[in-house]
Amino acid sequence: MKQPVICLLAFICFNSFNISAQEIKFKIPATSSGQRIEQDFGLGMISVKYFRPNVNNRKVFNGMEPYGIVWRTGANNATMITLTDTIQVEGHTLAPGAYSLFSIPDATEWTIIFNKKADQWGAYTYDEKQDILRVKVKPEMLANKIETLTIQFADVRQDKCVLQILWENTALNIHLATNVDDRIMANIQEAMKGEKKPYYMGAIWSYNHNRNLAQALNWIKEADKAQPKAYNVKYWLARLQLKTGDSKSAIISANEGLKLATAEKNAEYIRLNKEVLHDAGVN
Repeated sequence: MKQPVICLLAFICFNSFNISAQEIKFKIPATSSGQRIEQDFGLGMISVKYFRPNVNNRKVFNGMEPYGIVWRTGANNATMITLTDTIQVEGHTLAPGAYSLFSIPDATEWTIIFNKKADQWGAYTYDEKQDILRVKVKPEMLANKIETLTIQFADVRQDKCVLQILWENTALNIHLATNVDDRIMANIQEAMKGEKKPYYMGAIWSYNHNRNLAQALNWIKEADKAQPKAYNVKYWLARLQLKTGDSKSAIISANEGLKLATAEKNAEYIRLNKEVLHDAGVN
């Protein structure tokens, strides 16, 4: 084979190797895995994005994470929390937005920091002037070690929940709240002015939050007129009648609901209407 041909083949092979190498997606799993969690809360959502280091037989707090020093509350990028609605953090208002979640560990009290610069690596460029909120939280000691840093939501209700930070033998419980009751009642009242009046949902919300029960009873009666064969409406009618002191009417409504649910073989509303009868004193 002539020399020019050999050189041409070598050139083609070399460049083919380069192209193939470039097409290979090279990825190595992070030492500290990433996690994203989302929680519906009130009328909005809270999301947390963080990286999860392991203990790996190290002393974490007052060890590799010293007391009194700002910590990224995770590994790699600073932990980021995003809100779509205004909430209260330990009683302090925090507006919608994206924030870095820093913390300052200590033996008896941690400082939890929400910083306006949402996307930053570690705490190396942390700027206290960018803090939007600082709150104090007392740590709790855990009997069992948590190997992997865990951030989670617990005790979630419509208007409050707890953001937990768990690692090694330490637990942080950050109490969050949101005012939804007044806003939802205002929305319900506004919707009642329209053609499609939310009688059913308005009555249920009012029942669950003890808001103007006489009005709620009238609303569920209107829903019952529109759907006289609906066992779920009968159930809520019975509930509101019982709650407003009319146990005789509640028993009648619950028996009607029970009959309808039984005919439809709906086990849930068979049980629920029976519960009303029990609460009304019917064995």
